[in-house]
Amino acid sequence: MAKKSQRKSDDTFRKGDKVAWNSHGSTAEGKVERKITKRTEAAGREVDASPEEPQYEVRSDKSGNTAVHKPSALRRR
Repeated sequence: MAKKSQRKSDDTFRKGDKVAWNSHGSTAEGKVERKITKRTEAAGREVDASPEEPQYEVRSDKSGNTAVHKPSALRRR
């Protein structure tokens, strides 16, 4: 029986993945720009990420702005 290729978990995203998230009472859509795994500044704020608790910088398709979200806030499109 052939083994299907799967990602480690549903919370793992890669650069270029299309995602959606809740934003100010509506749904925003965009693409993952990068995975953040250490404390850094992104999207105009300090992001407290780690390898155990990564966050993702995403770019909105509509506005072109970036935001940073935890994996639990993102859904695949």
